[in-house]
Amino acid sequence: MITIIQYALSIVSGVIVGFSLGLIGGGGSILAVPLLLYFVGLSSMPNAAHIALGTTALAVGLNAFANSYMHLRKRNVAVKTGGIFAGVGVVGSLIGTYLGHITPGSSLLLYFAIAMIVLGFYVGFGRNSAKAGTHEEIPRINEATKKCKKLTSRSLVFVGVFGFLVGLVSGYFGIGGGFLIVPALMFSSSLCISRAIGTSLISVGAFGLTSGLLYLYYGDTIVQISLLYLVGGLLGGYIGTSLAVKAPKSTLQKAYGAIIVLVGIYMIFKVAHLGL
Repeated sequence: MITIIQYALSIVSGVIVGFSLGLIGGGGSILAVPLLLYFVGLSSMPNAAHIALGTTALAVGLNAFANSYMHLRKRNVAVKTGGIFAGVGVVGSLIGTYLGHITPGSSLLLYFAIAMIVLGFYVGFGRNSAKAGTHEEIPRINEATKKCKKLTSRSLVFVGVFGFLVGLVSGYFGIGGGFLIVPALMFSSSLCISRAIGTSLISVGAFGLTSGLLYLYYGDTIVQISLLYLVGGLLGGYIGTSLAVKAPKSTLQKAYGAIIVLVGIYMIFKVAHLGL
């Protein structure tokens, strides 16, 4: 039984995640799972790990589609490339979600915590990681788009293969995977980073909705919390994006990466000592 306080904390958690995404960029949504478990308090529920992943995945998917509107208006989406990447990736996402569903909750959280630590180092010290999934390159979109290469028939296979692999990882961990999708699109289809960011939102939305709805089918997605997370995320994202132009990006990036690493270590401790 979800309490009113937990619903309120879900909005606060969404604000935190949205704020971090707006301020730092790619990788921010990975904090959603530990926030749901340990801040909102879903860790006390049966099958808590899968519930947190399913609920997070649905919220991330909805948020990605909501934020794709700006990129569509700017014509910063390679629809054909994104459609192929997302279409094949959804198959991988379905398989990944099923594999996550049959993985014991404690093991799944342990793997998730390890992924957090790896991502924390990537976000904190990766050269371009903070640009993944943000709008900071929008003023240069028109110029950059002119330099983007068109999708050729030879690259279709690469786009499909990378889409499947990223979808598989995204589905297994219940995350949007934007930090993986952007470089995968750039490598497989020769898209420039600005257009890859806009195009990635198609896949983030598709993978998130696929995982969230499949977990819902299994009875492991709390739709109300996903929607509240979305509301908080949109508010937090607006605030974070507004402050991003004034903040020292490299310092924030390293600090945020350190936070993700520490939360990952905390999750490992919780799983090792309490099983969740």
